[in-house]
Amino acid sequence: MILHCATSNPGKLREFQMAASHFGAAFRVEVLPGLKSIAPPDETGATFRENAILKALGYSKHTGEYLFCDDSGLVIDALGGEPGVHSARYAGPSATDRDNNELVKKRMLGQANRAARFVCVVALARRGEVIETFEGTVEGLMLDQERGSGGFGYDPLFYCPSFGCTLAEAEASHKMDVSHRGQAIEKMFAFLAPRLQ
Repeated sequence: MILHCATSNPGKLREFQMAASHFGAAFRVEVLPGLKSIAPPDETGATFRENAILKALGYSKHTGEYLFCDDSGLVIDALGGEPGVHSARYAGPSATDRDNNELVKKRMLGQANRAARFVCVVALARRGEVIETFEGTVEGLMLDQERGSGGFGYDPLFYCPSFGCTLAEAEASHKMDVSHRGQAIEKMFAFLAPRLQ
């Protein structure tokens, strides 16, 4: 089964395809054809779920195949849930991962509570209709300085106790076993598996 995804983030695409490989040849994840020429839906939702649905509804009108979109980000308790749905653009509309990480470090200075979590919601749609949503969460602690060169986004600042390292230090395949994105996408594939028969 081919599933189209609407992401221009190579890190996310790599993780989605890695998750699909756990199901052998049953699923193939491909970028939505012509994605670059499609105007992105406005992400006006107040939650990850709302934004994932908005994106899935908009993009699924451009294919007859199943399509999924995710909205994900970092939720830090000491910052009142920030950066939250603004994770990708926390430091501004054209912020880089480095810009965002620097802003998080600055705002976390002197904070005793380091608890945080990554949240991912995947919305599955077809021909402009949302079929289901799937959520994954991974708990961790925010560090003062980056560690590791793998992953992307806030991974180098996010210490995962179950790994004993940051997500940027974890092996990619190991990370997918417990990551927020890995959990959500695995739930989606499990939901779709009976439809293959």
